[in-house]
Amino acid sequence: MSGYKYDVFISYSRQGSVQKWLLNHFHKKLEECLADQYAPAPKVYVDRSMPRGVHWPSHLQQAIRHSKIILPLLTPNYFESNWCMAELRSMQERQKALGLGTVERPQTLIHPVLYSDSDNFPDEGREYSWWDFKAYANPEPPFQVSPAFSDFHFKVVELAKELVELLKQVPDWRDDWPVVDPPDPYLIPPPPLPRFGP
Repeated sequence: MSGYKYDVFISYSRQGSVQKWLLNHFHKKLEECLADQYAPAPKVYVDRSMPRGVHWPSHLQQAIRHSKIILPLLTPNYFESNWCMAELRSMQERQKALGLGTVERPQTLIHPVLYSDSDNFPDEGREYSWWDFKAYANPEPPFQVSPAFSDFHFKVVELAKELVELLKQVPDWRDDWPVVDPPDPYLIPPPPLPRFGP
């Protein structure tokens, strides 16, 4: 496989409530809003959608290599996860190879979303500007019928607009993109969670 397969790679910790928020609200809403902004609709990778029977770690490595940008969902546990840090470091290494994220070329391929805290992040967790979604960090299904969900929708719309502009500027794919090896021993993927809502 060569070339880009995904536009956005969502990276997240399995600890805490962020994965429930991602699956119940954020993933679907982001896909919808990206499709409203650009055609063909940008493709969003979340590891829950990988086919059955594939080698999980290899699939993740291939997905990050063939994704244009990474969208880390930042929580304190994100920086404690070897898997998350391998995904983030892979994109950091790509930026170095391209000379991005510098004073001369401040454009970055890392577009963080702040889910919780930030007071307890390591120093490197504060290196990037982020989209602050802490006010909408409600993982439970009733959030979708609350008044705050409308504000959440329009916040995702603004994020999607910015992502589309960034995606237009991403350099062409190269087959020598570096990938940081995931930790050993490999982790067993968690079982799928049910999605709620319409």
